[in-house]
Amino acid sequence: MTSAAAHPFADGSVSMRLYPHNELPAGEVAAQLVSEAVTAAASGFDGVMTSEHHGGFAGYLPNPLQVTNWLVERMPHGWAAACPVLLPLRPVAAVAEEVAWLHALHPGRVGVGVAPGALPLDFEIMDVPIAEAVDRFKRDLPRLASMLRGEDLGQLAGDPALAACATSPVPVISTAMSKPAARRAAVCGVGVIYDGGSPPERLRTLSDAYVGSGGSGARVLVRRVWLGAPPPDLFEAQLQDYKRSSPAAALDQWRGTGFICHDEPADLADELAGALAAAGATCLNLRVHVPGVTAQHAHQQIEAIGAEVLPLLRARFGT
Repeated sequence: MTSAAAHPFADGSVSMRLYPHNELPAGEVAAQLVSEAVTAAASGFDGVMTSEHHGGFAGYLPNPLQVTNWLVERMPHGWAAACPVLLPLRPVAAVAEEVAWLHALHPGRVGVGVAPGALPLDFEIMDVPIAEAVDRFKRDLPRLASMLRGEDLGQLAGDPALAACATSPVPVISTAMSKPAARRAAVCGVGVIYDGGSPPERLRTLSDAYVGSGGSGARVLVRRVWLGAPPPDLFEAQLQDYKRSSPAAALDQWRGTGFICHDEPADLADELAGALAAAGATCLNLRVHVPGVTAQHAHQQIEAIGAEVLPLLRARFGT
């Protein structure tokens, strides 16, 4: 099926979040990520995302911007986004430069999402005090957004990739798990991406806060999905991992394990379309990975959802 949305986080787009199979040797981990991105593009997904944690945290890699480069180079079409990058762990200018140059080589195919981070290990490894995470994020988000629009470049004004963002800006989104975070993103002129387990009714309050503060960017609804007989033990194990590593407030609104599972493609499409509308979101990001899901099963899910669910979603979205 032809991709419906060329640029990252476009209205009506459906993307796939990819996670490494860290049970494999490192070289195979990288190869599988590339293979799944190619499969997602070939299966009709508009784009793919990868996200950041350090120290071998299950299902993550420390270098989502580097991985985005691997993926977009090899995908036949579609976009790739490092989302989220843990912004407080890096100098904001370095993030902006790296994203802008990747965008220069692949215009219209690169996006970025950022988060403050909350996992202590990430900050310990990078010698950044976790107590500074939120303040650093609040300081750096508006600067990153401006630079990737080619604005307020200061001493970086001579960088041709950043200067080019004035006429070809890089799409930026920020995690938003509260109304203040949604309002902050709106003021900065970036989109928002929500957590994957909160009910749509709660997310609607964030969408309303975002739009009410002048936000006009993407509002990305994340849903964990499975078509066919699910592996509930793996889903439950993933939830327990999140509970051990995330603030309690981040999980107190979750529905069960956070997964939407259906045997029938139409039922899955209906629930996803309904959740998108109820949340006031503009596009979808789907996930099928949890630790223990093999690369073979991940490929099968990506292909099956692409072939059987995406056409139904496109019809419901009118895209």
